[in-house]
Amino acid sequence: MARKSVPAPQEGRMLHFLYHTVPGRMLLKPLTGRAVSKLVGGVLDLRISRGFIPHFIKKNHIPMSQYTDEEYTCFNDCFTRKIRPEYRRICMDADALIAPCDGLLSVYPIKKNSVIPVKQSRYTVSELLGHAAVAEEFTDGVCLVFRLCVNHYHRYCYLDSGTKGANHFVEGKLHTVRPIALEETPVFTENCREYTILDTDHFGTVAQIEVGAMLVGRIKNHHGSWQYERGEEKGMFLYGGSTIVVLLQKNRVKIPSYAYEATARGEEIPVHMGEKIGHCNAP
Repeated sequence: MARKSVPAPQEGRMLHFLYHTVPGRMLLKPLTGRAVSKLVGGVLDLRISRGFIPHFIKKNHIPMSQYTDEEYTCFNDCFTRKIRPEYRRICMDADALIAPCDGLLSVYPIKKNSVIPVKQSRYTVSELLGHAAVAEEFTDGVCLVFRLCVNHYHRYCYLDSGTKGANHFVEGKLHTVRPIALEETPVFTENCREYTILDTDHFGTVAQIEVGAMLVGRIKNHHGSWQYERGEEKGMFLYGGSTIVVLLQKNRVKIPSYAYEATARGEEIPVHMGEKIGHCNAP
């Protein structure tokens, strides 16, 4: 069932200060710079960062029994922990469009002028990809936005079998992906991101864009040009919340109407990696 995602009161107050006050916005510039995220990421790779793990697990109510048994040498090992396959079963129906990750899903039609209205910001596919010619392939298609919070599983998979080209990194800032930031800032076109063009077996050409977020300096994709299978792990985010955007071509997929209706109401739909969220509409 669709529901709104609401930050904790203390976190909400801090984000309001950063994005809605003059002193807060003065702090945003250094906080959203990649240097800060690299510094935090470096600390979380150190052995001493293991001390953060028990509080992180408890605060975010993470069911550790669902994850593989291993010794974590640092906090980021825990953050990118690997889930047991039985807790993320991949729907293998040939016509099924699966969620490539855990997250909170919003669905948008891509209009003829390629404008995607996410919250109160507006994006063009060309701005997201940084490549106008590639963007034209998705005119009148569908845009899926999966927003990951810190308690979500931060590994992601391929949504269908097929082949892919190189990963394309677009340098930028690192804003939070909380709704309060999406309302104030064109986050998805300002943040660091990496996109991949997928030639899929059942959904034609698909663009998958991994968007970094505040304190997420690293997007770790495993493969360059590659032949992949549905459900195979594509990569992972290191610490923080983050977002995956999927662009699909016109008439290639049918998404249930309730997903569009929930998005129009400002609600996000919780999904798990591998679950069916739509089906193939191609001949």
